[in-house]
Amino acid sequence: MATKTASDTELVGSLVSLMHVLQDLYAETSRPLGLTPQQAHLLCVLLGGPLGMTDLSRILSIERSSLTSMVDRLERRSLVARAAHPTDRRACQIALTTDGLALAHEAHNAFTTRIEALTSDLSATSRATLVTALTGITANGGKS
Repeated sequence: MATKTASDTELVGSLVSLMHVLQDLYAETSRPLGLTPQQAHLLCVLLGGPLGMTDLSRILSIERSSLTSMVDRLERRSLVARAAHPTDRRACQIALTTDGLALAHEAHNAFTTRIEALTSDLSATSRATLVTALTGITANGGKS
């Protein structure tokens, strides 16, 4: 096994710090909208269209029971609705309502606006390098 270098440790530390900054931004942008960061994430994921509970559980990395509770709360607020699955009578899909769609766009825009402000000082070259590096890291879905 190879020994980790100082630059390896620095990279890992920087990525962990970035993760914390992004989580904090997500919380800060979700709170004024009356959402938890997890609820905002769920709404933003549903911008791509309705999904089943299994897919949502995997994407959000939460247990089905926690997801069910979150969907129940969002459904009571008329932000999401359960709909019959088109090919599986036993399953349902979670879809955004009109109000949910508007709030999901608002949450997404608030978060991306903060990210744009955070990265506004980066040069075009730094942006391109960062995009390439992050794309490489995230391309395999976090699996090594």
